[in-house]
Amino acid sequence: MSGRAVAVVGPSGAGKDTLIAGAVARSPSLHWARRVITRPAREGDEPFEPATREAFDARLGRGEFLLHWEAHGLAYGIPATEFAPLAEGRDVIFNGSRAALTQAARVVPGLIVVLVTASPAIRAARLAARGREAGSDIASRLGREVPDLPADLPCVQIDNGATPAEGVARLLAALAQAVPVAERST
Repeated sequence: MSGRAVAVVGPSGAGKDTLIAGAVARSPSLHWARRVITRPAREGDEPFEPATREAFDARLGRGEFLLHWEAHGLAYGIPATEFAPLAEGRDVIFNGSRAALTQAARVVPGLIVVLVTASPAIRAARLAARGREAGSDIASRLGREVPDLPADLPCVQIDNGATPAEGVARLLAALAQAVPVAERST
């Protein structure tokens, strides 16, 4: 029995990490794939492995990342080892990039995509509260143009504009109903 891979995507400030953390807390069989990011760790951040650009590039060159992308001046990668729980029948959930979904669908069999949304006002408040970016950087994140989701990669969309508990419940409900891409009829 194989687990399902779940890419949680959406704009900055939509609350993806909050939802993933809540889902993992309520459903311990979920494995949260830890990303490697080229920024220093700060208290209160999502669980990730900080890396210098040089260390990231070296790992990329050794083929350690199953997925990798760049956004907001940072490099992101998910080591292939983070997907090992799939073989044990566990679902693997990760904070992904909409721009990297085509790559993800090619290398992660049965990918499920969950698009998390929230209003621009809510996202702006969340970005300001986390204290990682200056006002101009927040405005840049809010105004970032991203490609449309690939048409051949259906997804489940959830609104995360309410409380974290409501958002987590919506994510878990979406996961309960989600069908991997490979099993969808065309």
